[in-house]
Amino acid sequence: MVGPSVGTDTDGDPPPPANYNAKLLLTNAASPIEGGSGGGIASWATIGGRQSDRGLGVQTHATFIALPDYQWTSFGVALGIADRVELSYARQNFDTQDVGTALGIGKGYVLNQDVFGAKVRLAGDVVYGDPLMPQISAGVQYKRALDGPIAAAVGAAQDQGLDFTLSATKLFLSHSVLVNTTARLTKGNQNGLLGFGSATDSDYSLQFEVSLAYQLSRRFVAGAEFRTKPDNLGLGEDNWFDIFAAYAVTDAVTLTTAYADLGSIATFEDQRGLFLQAQFAF
Repeated sequence: MVGPSVGTDTDGDPPPPANYNAKLLLTNAASPIEGGSGGGIASWATIGGRQSDRGLGVQTHATFIALPDYQWTSFGVALGIADRVELSYARQNFDTQDVGTALGIGKGYVLNQDVFGAKVRLAGDVVYGDPLMPQISAGVQYKRALDGPIAAAVGAAQDQGLDFTLSATKLFLSHSVLVNTTARLTKGNQNGLLGFGSATDSDYSLQFEVSLAYQLSRRFVAGAEFRTKPDNLGLGEDNWFDIFAAYAVTDAVTLTTAYADLGSIATFEDQRGLFLQAQFAF
């Protein structure tokens, strides 16, 4: 991602105050649907908020995904502490619309989930330091599905669970390219909205997330992500994929749009649609 050094702004905006240790624009990333910082569907090693190692940073997000048979919304907040620790919360809402009738849970039934996250940067830096050494972060997400009887009805073993992530993210500044890889241990069915594990498979599975982004200008970045998913319930749960573009309207406000392919959800296939997100960070 091409950008000026901290304290300058080639777009004519006033530089930040001398005591404001801001990260380079966009390097706090977007907000995944599970909260925290990263891409739209993938967790990254980044730490939320615009502050660097001298203070506290905060970012909030609202996300909307319009699919042929469903609607997904999520809202969340992340706190970055000295660019070292991230604490986050997100509420996910999954509207079954007309499909709710076919599934026997009622038209427009909304599945809900709370996600509490913590992430710590273990080594490296996204931008600085050894150009081949990525920022490496470990994270944990506690997910609590709020519709336990429905999760049990489709065969889930639990209505709450933990995901563990290990991410490596590096911005190759001279090439304007960002690369991320994440390994995730999870039992989640459809990200946890349909519970965790099943009567026949309650073990953790190792899944992977990959992101690649290119910055076209200081304020505009485009890229793609891929995320593998388990199929504990035997409902044909598919991997996820998106192609995204993000634009920093101001230093604090970032808008992200994407084409998201979430595959088959509860036997309804070809769930592809528009992903929209507004993020505020300081």
